[in-house]
Amino acid sequence: MWVAGTFKVRDCLAATSVTLRRCLKLGATMAKSKFEYVRDFEADDTCLPHCWVVVRLDGRNFHRFAEKHSFIKPNDSRALHLMTKCAQTVMNELEDIVIAYGQSDEYSFVFKRKSNWFKRRASKFMTHVVSQFASSYVFYWRDYFEDQPLLYPPGFDGRVVVYPSNQTLKDYLSWRQADCHINNLYNTVFWALVQQSGLTPLQAQERLQGTLAADKNEILFSEFNINYNNEPLMYRKGTVLIWQKVEEITTKEVKLPAEMEGKKMAVTRTRTMAVPLHCNIIGDAFWKEHPEILDEDS
Repeated sequence: MWVAGTFKVRDCLAATSVTLRRCLKLGATMAKSKFEYVRDFEADDTCLPHCWVVVRLDGRNFHRFAEKHSFIKPNDSRALHLMTKCAQTVMNELEDIVIAYGQSDEYSFVFKRKSNWFKRRASKFMTHVVSQFASSYVFYWRDYFEDQPLLYPPGFDGRVVVYPSNQTLKDYLSWRQADCHINNLYNTVFWALVQQSGLTPLQAQERLQGTLAADKNEILFSEFNINYNNEPLMYRKGTVLIWQKVEEITTKEVKLPAEMEGKKMAVTRTRTMAVPLHCNIIGDAFWKEHPEILDEDS
């Protein structure tokens, strides 16, 4: 009697299992449509494995944006600090970024060689970085430009490049910092000629045409008593963002069991944060000081 009952239950379960599998198979078939084929037109944009993925973004038509929003020439520290705040937000919100470098209206973000974020799709890397940065720029604008309303939304474009070795990555970042120096030296002299000597922008441009770095330094020193080497490092070197442990001191109210009122005490905690540095990254000194950046297991 019990044996017969057992067989009946077993047969019932087996029939149910077959029916369930048929339903799941039918559901999977029905979930697709005749339009599904359009997915075949999506391009494969997977970044090469074991390579550093770099996303560089630039402000779109920022010369006009800077003029409309009355940026200070040749450098506006408010704008540069805002760019860095946006870059820190990108590093905090997205995964696997080991270092970032920024100057003027551009920022470069370096993702780990082993990163498998969004299956290493270039379009995902680029769109997430640019959209997070652009939205942060609008969100934090009033923190840095208290008296200047945002007149229209800023735009940023982006590109993705992969670098196969540590040396090519270091050369890329060196290139961007060298570009910072070249542009800032030119702009410093150019705006000194315009603002202090009364030259028109066209006259200043003609005055500087064909000059070398030594010539520009001489103009600054002899005509304006400016030693370019004394200019702020943020202007001359740009900004490097790396992860560092930082101690934060906060006030916390602590109440002991035997006490009626709590006492306020200073509490120190350590956090890993994206810290801005204004230093030379051309050469080996920086990389020897921070070997963890290129460490694949960091």
